[in-house]
Amino acid sequence: MKKFTLAIVLSFSILMVHAQTKSTTATAPAKDKDDEQESLAKDYFSQIMGVALSTTSNVKLFQFVYDWIGTPYHFGGDSKKGIDCSAFTKELYAKVFNLTIKRNSRDIFSMVSPVRKDDLQEGDLVFFKIHSRSITHVGIYLGDGKFAHASNRGVAINSLSDGYYSRYFYKGGRLLDVFKKQLAESPGDGTDTPSQ
Repeated sequence: MKKFTLAIVLSFSILMVHAQTKSTTATAPAKDKDDEQESLAKDYFSQIMGVALSTTSNVKLFQFVYDWIGTPYHFGGDSKKGIDCSAFTKELYAKVFNLTIKRNSRDIFSMVSPVRKDDLQEGDLVFFKIHSRSITHVGIYLGDGKFAHASNRGVAINSLSDGYYSRYFYKGGRLLDVFKKQLAESPGDGTDTPSQ
């Protein structure tokens, strides 16, 4: 219900701005309207997700995360009926970045170059070792210390500084250019045993 209300408010806001500017910007280029709508979308996502979006922010990333918020967790799941962390990450990379990555959090880690927590950028991956010596969890960094992931409570946004996630944080990672090239040249499904 909350998502529905927020969607109505956003739609209404966009319509109001569009109606107000229609008569005054009839001769303005379409690019100005697109920029204005993108700016409104960034403001909206910034408010509901608690992440300050910059002019370089990927609105498609935030729209994807918003659409999946609240999806239940299901180990091995890969749909809106239930999804796990690696499937959520794989789906996000496919839809937002047009890249097919591996399906298992440990295998995904093999595709990245490590990034320090302080150097994380929007779209980077964050890896956790939760009650294990090996990687058991993965999420996508959004900025301002926040990340999106499929947790046991469903798809959510959390902070890396939360005690629980701070304790189990392992490393950040950025997809290596060599894998980006390989994936672009020969996309495969990279399916593997799911991990959580």
